[in-house]
Amino acid sequence: MDLAAFGEFLRSRRDRIRPGEVGFPESARRRVPGLRRDEVAVLAGASVDYYNQLEQGRGAQPSEQMVAALARALRLTEDERAHLYHLAGRPLPPRHGPSAHVHPGMLDLLERLPTTPAAVITDLHATLVQNRLAAALLGPAPRKKGVEASFVYRWFTDPEARLRYHPDEHDHQSRVFVADLRAVSARRGGDAEVRGLIRRLVSMSSEFAGLWAHQEVAVRRADRKRLMHPDLGAIELDCLSLLSEDGSQRLLWFTAPVGGDSVEKLKLLAVLGSQDVGAAEQSGSALR
Repeated sequence: MDLAAFGEFLRSRRDRIRPGEVGFPESARRRVPGLRRDEVAVLAGASVDYYNQLEQGRGAQPSEQMVAALARALRLTEDERAHLYHLAGRPLPPRHGPSAHVHPGMLDLLERLPTTPAAVITDLHATLVQNRLAAALLGPAPRKKGVEASFVYRWFTDPEARLRYHPDEHDHQSRVFVADLRAVSARRGGDAEVRGLIRRLVSMSSEFAGLWAHQEVAVRRADRKRLMHPDLGAIELDCLSLLSEDGSQRLLWFTAPVGGDSVEKLKLLAVLGSQDVGAAEQSGSALR
């Protein structure tokens, strides 16, 4: 890799981002035009010392996961992200996989929804990024690669994937997952990734095979769900989707329908989510 060029590029992208655009306070006393190094480190989930080394052209070659995190933190375009991977000497990840580049516009919208569970996923339902409330509602996104990153795959092959859904919802969710996958397959022209996913599901799940044979097709844009939370019990929520222009990514967010107790449960969820974050931070501090 070209460590010096990698560091220079990071610095140039950092300088163009205003703190308020990524949730940091603006201040007249700031000594830099854009973000500080420590702020980029926080956004990328890296230590400040490690990020300083990268900008200074020192240290070890960053992992593919770190390059992806830096690209998201710095709001890089697809071309800029590709350039960063080339400078790091890392191969570009698949466009549709769990390491896919989150559209900057999607990421910006996600960060404007701090009070509601929200996430950005691929068209095959692999989670790219989720906010704190989404993690509290649905559990942390599993660190899976390849076909196993797809929630559709896990829905039909792993019983644990259904634990957060009310049992009465399972048949409905299976139907809409399959109908949506057929729409994705047609849009992508049946590329190798989609064909491989369908082939494995047909061979592993008789439920999927039966539903696939029905030829139902429908892009999933909105749905009402009853989700099961380990502490709060059943929560009825509206799940809305905003598709990217090319259809490869979706912003999901959950809102409470009028009436019922879902509004109060979402408020409690926010408290529980904060407690989980605090416990995780204390655990991390104990390990350092």
